[in-house]
Amino acid sequence: MRDLVEIGMGRTARRAYGLDEVEIVPSRRTRSSKDVSTTWQIDAYRFDIPLITHPTDAIVSPATAVAVGELGGLAVLNAEGLWARHPNPDEALTQLFERAENDDGGDDRLVPLLQELHAAPIRLDLITEAVKQVGAAGVTVAARVSPQRAAELTPALLSAGVEILVLQGTIVSAEHVARDAEPLNLKSFIADLDVPVIAGGVHDYRTAMHLMRTGAAGVIVGYGSDYSVTTTGDVLGIGVPMATAIVDAAAARRDYLDETGGRYVHVIADGGVETSGAVAKSIACGADAVMLGSPLARAAEAPGRGLYWTAAAAHPSLPRSRVVPVVIEDYQVDLRTLLFGPSSDPDGEVNLFGGLRRAMAKTGYSDVKEFQKVGLTVRA
Repeated sequence: MRDLVEIGMGRTARRAYGLDEVEIVPSRRTRSSKDVSTTWQIDAYRFDIPLITHPTDAIVSPATAVAVGELGGLAVLNAEGLWARHPNPDEALTQLFERAENDDGGDDRLVPLLQELHAAPIRLDLITEAVKQVGAAGVTVAARVSPQRAAELTPALLSAGVEILVLQGTIVSAEHVARDAEPLNLKSFIADLDVPVIAGGVHDYRTAMHLMRTGAAGVIVGYGSDYSVTTTGDVLGIGVPMATAIVDAAAARRDYLDETGGRYVHVIADGGVETSGAVAKSIACGADAVMLGSPLARAAEAPGRGLYWTAAAAHPSLPRSRVVPVVIEDYQVDLRTLLFGPSSDPDGEVNLFGGLRRAMAKTGYSDVKEFQKVGLTVRA
């Protein structure tokens, strides 16, 4: 039964749990980490590690997208970001860095600058060029669009070579309704595409099931909730602790698998995943992969140069992300080390997927699918 608590006379709420409130339980078996596989596959695309990047200009440029792909992950370009709006996005980012260096007021001036930079119109030639640059390197090409611009931008993205489309917003439903435009019906939208679509975020069983029924190949759980960066809870009052949200989406995946007689939809955890332990807990709760944001901003290759923000920071009227420093300059590490080590960091912020391999080995599981069955406990 669901754990309901009374929050006042006649009103109950469901108790939910964050990743920091659950722990992985070792089994009777251990194995060598050399015998563990972290590979996963979505549609025809196979990856060495269960990593998708959060689609923000802070961590994904065409060059870093190639680097992530060559290391076995999937990088997602923001098709509505700076690379789609400015012929020289490095100049735009330099404005941000210079203001950050000279400003003691934090977001008060950085968020308005991002809004200003994103007020430039989207140019299809620029995003096409960025997509082709990634594709030319021979790695899988993915790009993110919002529900509001999906119908407008998707044809150009597919023509440029996008192989996986990520349709992402703070909250994504099966049908996006707008007064001044035709509603985006995801079921018909996805049915007309020849590429897999990953859609989200969702936070509960019912919405995850609805998105799965649209034909999405993957469902994003969460909205990149790093409490030092995202402010969706403060601005909209919306949020579900990630452990519960992932488990609920995994339950929807199981029921949808039964409903369809075998169609598997991948669950992508996007929020609260800051350390290798949180990566492991996300998989243990039922995720097939994690969408990482601020942890990757620590990489020396990240275009944000140690600053991090999400795409929601540039919303023209209701920004829902801060711009924050996530590294000290002399602590930056290269992307390979960040993902695979070696690490001198005792807090799990470096060697993210080496930590996942070790967690799987210590609990006796040989692959990601098996590890989703590991036992969990909840802190008292």
